[in-house]
Amino acid sequence: MRTVLALYLVAASLAAFALFAWDKGCAVAGRRRVPERTLLAVAAIGGTPGAIAAQRLLRHKTVKEPFRTRLLWIAGAQLVLVAILAALALA
Repeated sequence: MRTVLALYLVAASLAAFALFAWDKGCAVAGRRRVPERTLLAVAAIGGTPGAIAAQRLLRHKTVKEPFRTRLLWIAGAQLVLVAILAALALA
């Protein structure tokens, strides 16, 4: 089960990174962009590490508000969830 979860999270992170990279390319080329709702949804389903990595490495959506704050809230909520699950597993 842990392996499946780990593979899922890696895949979600890679998908988020790829989506951010695609959006950055569209922004530079003046093409139609990926909706922010889609970027946040991919982060929310487990792609937050990839989304944050793409933000930093590609310098994409690093100052855009409220997007940046929403992504940080998603990351925080996921950290709290992981902490709760870890505490339950140790109990």
